[in-house]
Amino acid sequence: MSENITAMVANVEVEDLEAAILLYQDLADGAEPRRFTYKELHVAKVGPFLLYAGPLEKYTSQTATVLVNDLAPVLDALARAGAELLEDVNEVPNGTRIVARHPDGAVFEYMKPRRP
Repeated sequence: MSENITAMVANVEVEDLEAAILLYQDLADGAEPRRFTYKELHVAKVGPFLLYAGPLEKYTSQTATVLVNDLAPVLDALARAGAELLEDVNEVPNGTRIVARHPDGAVFEYMKPRRP
Protein backbone atom coordinates (compact mmCIF):
# COMPACT_ATOMS: atom_id res chain seq x y z
CA MET A 1 0.00 0.00 0.00
CA SER A 2 1.61 3.26 1.15
CA GLU A 3 2.99 4.71 4.36
CA ASN A 4 -0.38 6.22 5.21
CA ILE A 5 -2.84 3.76 3.62
CA THR A 6 -2.79 0.52 5.59
CA ALA A 7 -5.68 -1.45 4.02
CA MET A 8 -8.77 -1.32 1.86
CA VAL A 9 -12.13 -2.71 2.95
CA ALA A 10 -14.81 -3.63 0.41
CA ASN A 11 -18.20 -2.09 1.24
CA VAL A 12 -21.13 -4.38 0.48
CA GLU A 13 -24.79 -3.36 0.70
CA VAL A 14 -26.93 -6.37 1.65
CA GLU A 15 -30.63 -6.89 2.30
CA ASP A 16 -30.25 -9.50 5.05
CA LEU A 17 -27.12 -9.01 7.14
CA GLU A 18 -27.29 -12.33 8.99
CA ALA A 19 -27.81 -14.33 5.79
CA ALA A 20 -24.94 -12.53 4.03
CA ILE A 21 -22.45 -12.98 6.87
CA LEU A 22 -22.07 -16.72 6.23
CA LEU A 23 -20.75 -16.28 2.68
CA TYR A 24 -18.35 -13.47 3.59
CA GLN A 25 -17.17 -15.36 6.66
CA ASP A 26 -16.39 -18.34 4.43
CA LEU A 27 -14.58 -16.08 1.90
CA ALA A 28 -12.54 -14.55 4.75
CA ASP A 29 -11.30 -17.92 6.05
CA GLY A 30 -13.76 -18.06 8.94
CA ALA A 31 -13.12 -14.54 10.24
CA GLU A 32 -15.44 -13.75 13.12
CA PRO A 33 -17.88 -10.97 12.30
CA ARG A 34 -17.70 -7.79 14.37
CA ARG A 35 -21.25 -6.41 14.48
CA PHE A 36 -22.18 -2.83 15.32
CA THR A 37 -24.69 -0.17 14.38
CA TYR A 38 -24.07 3.16 12.70
CA LYS A 39 -27.04 5.50 12.83
CA GLU A 40 -29.85 3.30 11.44
CA LEU A 41 -27.61 0.77 9.69
CA HIS A 42 -26.73 -2.70 10.92
CA VAL A 43 -23.07 -3.36 10.11
CA ALA A 44 -20.73 -6.34 10.27
CA LYS A 45 -17.00 -6.29 9.52
CA VAL A 46 -15.98 -9.73 8.29
CA GLY A 47 -12.31 -9.85 7.35
CA PRO A 48 -11.82 -7.37 4.48
CA PHE A 49 -15.57 -6.91 3.96
CA LEU A 50 -17.85 -4.32 5.56
CA LEU A 51 -21.45 -5.47 5.19
CA TYR A 52 -24.30 -3.12 5.91
CA ALA A 53 -28.08 -3.32 5.84
CA GLY A 54 -30.93 -1.02 6.75
CA PRO A 55 -32.53 2.05 5.17
CA LEU A 56 -29.79 2.33 2.53
CA GLU A 57 -31.70 4.93 0.54
CA LYS A 58 -30.84 7.46 3.28
CA TYR A 59 -27.07 7.01 2.78
CA THR A 60 -24.56 7.65 0.02
CA SER A 61 -23.19 4.42 -1.41
CA GLN A 62 -19.42 4.15 -0.95
CA THR A 63 -16.91 2.43 -3.20
CA ALA A 64 -14.65 1.28 -0.36
CA THR A 65 -13.25 2.15 3.04
CA VAL A 66 -9.60 3.16 3.01
CA LEU A 67 -7.85 2.58 6.35
CA VAL A 68 -5.16 5.18 7.11
CA ASN A 69 -2.71 6.08 9.85
CA ASP A 70 -3.49 9.81 9.57
CA LEU A 71 -6.40 11.71 8.03
CA ALA A 72 -4.47 15.00 7.58
CA PRO A 73 -2.61 13.99 4.38
CA VAL A 74 -5.84 12.57 2.98
CA LEU A 75 -7.65 15.85 3.63
CA ASP A 76 -4.79 17.75 1.97
CA ALA A 77 -4.83 15.52 -1.12
CA LEU A 78 -8.61 15.72 -1.40
CA ALA A 79 -8.52 19.53 -1.16
CA ARG A 80 -5.81 19.77 -3.85
CA ALA A 81 -7.88 17.57 -6.15
CA GLY A 82 -11.09 19.53 -5.57
CA ALA A 83 -12.91 16.61 -3.94
CA GLU A 84 -16.20 17.23 -2.13
CA LEU A 85 -16.23 16.40 1.57
CA LEU A 86 -19.60 14.72 2.16
CA GLU A 87 -18.98 14.03 5.87
CA ASP A 88 -16.39 16.02 7.80
CA VAL A 89 -14.09 14.43 10.38
CA ASN A 90 -16.24 12.58 12.93
CA GLU A 91 -15.98 9.82 15.50
CA VAL A 92 -17.71 6.52 14.77
CA PRO A 93 -17.73 3.21 16.70
CA ASN A 94 -14.49 1.98 15.16
CA GLY A 95 -12.44 5.16 14.72
CA THR A 96 -12.35 8.60 13.11
CA ARG A 97 -13.57 9.03 9.55
CA ILE A 98 -14.45 11.26 6.64
CA VAL A 99 -16.45 10.57 3.49
CA ALA A 100 -15.49 12.26 0.24
CA ARG A 101 -16.63 12.30 -3.38
CA HIS A 102 -13.63 12.36 -5.70
CA PRO A 103 -13.78 14.57 -8.82
CA ASP A 104 -14.42 11.38 -10.87
CA GLY A 105 -17.58 10.72 -8.82
CA ALA A 106 -16.26 7.81 -6.73
CA VAL A 107 -17.18 8.02 -3.03
CA PHE A 108 -14.73 6.74 -0.43
CA GLU A 109 -14.77 6.54 3.32
CA TYR A 110 -11.34 7.24 4.85
CA MET A 111 -10.98 5.78 8.33
CA LYS A 112 -8.32 6.10 11.01
CA PRO A 113 -9.16 3.00 13.08
CA ARG A 114 -9.33 3.22 16.84
CA ARG A 115 -6.39 1.32 18.29
CA PRO A 116 -7.18 -1.01 21.22
